[in-house]
Amino acid sequence: MKPQLLKVTTGPTRSFSVRQDQSPNINNRWHFHPEVELIQFHKGSGTQFVGDNIMRFGQGDVVLVGANLPHYWRYDEQELADNQNPQPYATVIHFTKDFWGTHFLTLPETKPIKQVLDKAQRGLLLTGSTSELIGSKIEAVYHSAGAYRLMALMDCLLAISQANEAVLLSSLGFECNFADLENERINAIYDFTFKKFSQKIRLDEVASIAGLSSNSFCRYFKSRTGKTYSQFLTEIRVGHACRQLIDNRRSIQQICYESGFQNATCFFEKFKAVTGQSPLSYQRSHRNRP
Repeated sequence: MKPQLLKVTTGPTRSFSVRQDQSPNINNRWHFHPEVELIQFHKGSGTQFVGDNIMRFGQGDVVLVGANLPHYWRYDEQELADNQNPQPYATVIHFTKDFWGTHFLTLPETKPIKQVLDKAQRGLLLTGSTSELIGSKIEAVYHSAGAYRLMALMDCLLAISQANEAVLLSSLGFECNFADLENERINAIYDFTFKKFSQKIRLDEVASIAGLSSNSFCRYFKSRTGKTYSQFLTEIRVGHACRQLIDNRRSIQQICYESGFQNATCFFEKFKAVTGQSPLSYQRSHRNRP
């Protein structure tokens, strides 16, 4: 699988990039870049891909993505229709591991930062009170300038190194093969799946999108992602169901069929396998959250 290389610009007066995205899906494709990425989501929710990890993301989440680790955030469709609010969707920081000098991370004082950046090669998710703390420090980076911006970034990474709630995302054995030009193919599979997941998808149908036979497609998808297409499709469907359960506008039975599951038994089984909870327990656990 070959994600798209994204070029990040910094400018002549800045050694790393800080921006606020005003629109969802600004990089609506599976991509990678040599820069480390630190992102905080201010509003919206959707499906998050980091390496071989697929899960929901939402307002307040903070994610640190290591250099050249493929990633992709796809906002829910309703977010695309609600783009009138001037509040940014996310603040994004990009920096290379050695932008502050090749020997900086070898200093004993910067060992915690180096350890954080090493962990980021699998992706780090920060939520809850930890994400609030890191989020305030990301805001300080955005509003700082000159040497103060460098110090603010260092403070941010040191705070992440002390976080107890950081969750590693991609599996330890995940590898991405950059040798083959597969970007268009994998993004076509992703787009097709998001458009059709609520319907019954035949294997030969999605295989034709990739330009492969059914057997070749199964081998191709598993070798590139580390999971079967069936597992991938289930995670997309469960992610959609999670959003609907949190919104609490439909019955669990309605959500089951609208998410692409053929019967309630299959839905309950797959949902618990992915989330560790039953749909009702998941809904209750999120009912009182802001």
